[in-house]
Amino acid sequence: MRVAVFNQKGGVGKTTTALNLAAALARDRASPSLLLIDLDPQAHLSSIHGNPPGEARNSLFALYQDNRPLAELSVPWAGLGRLIPAHTELIKVDSIFGKGPAILNRLNSGLQTMESTEGQNLTIIDCCPFLGVLSLNAIFAADRVLVPISSDYLSMRGAMQIEHTLDVLEPVLKRRIERRYLLTRFDRRRKMSFDVQDKLQQQFSGELCATVISENVAVAEAPSLGRDILSHNPSSRGALDYLALRDELKNCGFL
Repeated sequence: MRVAVFNQKGGVGKTTTALNLAAALARDRASPSLLLIDLDPQAHLSSIHGNPPGEARNSLFALYQDNRPLAELSVPWAGLGRLIPAHTELIKVDSIFGKGPAILNRLNSGLQTMESTEGQNLTIIDCCPFLGVLSLNAIFAADRVLVPISSDYLSMRGAMQIEHTLDVLEPVLKRRIERRYLLTRFDRRRKMSFDVQDKLQQQFSGELCATVISENVAVAEAPSLGRDILSHNPSSRGALDYLALRDELKNCGFL
């Protein structure tokens, strides 16, 4: 199973969700081995790992530059599984390699090769916050798309754009990508959070997660310490929210 965590808007909790959902899954003995892929040139997920690659040839960029096998690029992540790290050179992929089918399917091909020798992983892909070659690689490779939306009106408008993008890609992919929309940074003290939730429920109906990720100090501070929320503060509201998200997505067959 491959899940792309994607939103065309930044600051919605995309990397936080990829990291903490992986942490929640890693604590579930029934889950298969985990592989995280950092597909964002900003490399925030790789920086949280604590040992980002110094050279682009040891990062995901080498898949595009040299068609290097993904298995050679993965590094262990204690308590989570493995990470294929990003590098700032990824920003050049659009301009250097174009947008032909071979490049758009490069990640999918790399994962197929990896899975043919290692077996299936549960793969979580942290996408970059704009629609380009890298994000299209993730969508082409993914079985599912999880869309974090912070609880404000601009993020809600961004979610509508995501829905349109995924619908436009259906004829190309010859399938409908299953997706779920996840409200993040949900502040129960603000009426706006509930207004946004109601509007999204009307728009996306059964594709909006019942679980919301609360605005939480522990969630915000954990990455600065190189930790996921479950390692940092397992009794916090944020940790409980991500465990609930894991259970919801597993119970509905999304994971």
